Amino acid sequence: MHAIVGDQLVQHGRVVGQQDKVGEIVEILGQEGNPPYRVRFEDGHEGLCSPGPDAEIRHRDTMK
Repeated sequence: MHAIVGDQLVQHGRVVGQQDKVGEIVEILGQEGNPPYRVRFEDGHEGLCSPGPDAEIRHRDTMK
């Protein structure tokens, strides 16, 4: 998984009916764009994330 500041991290819901969490990557703490990431979520809180297989990166240059 590779990201740059400004990309979105999407953590997909794990059970039926659970919504995805979407956040903006505000800091890269790993080497060469690798996790962990500091992420600011839509509800305003920030946290450190090391995304698992239920997550994806949406690169800002491909978002419309």
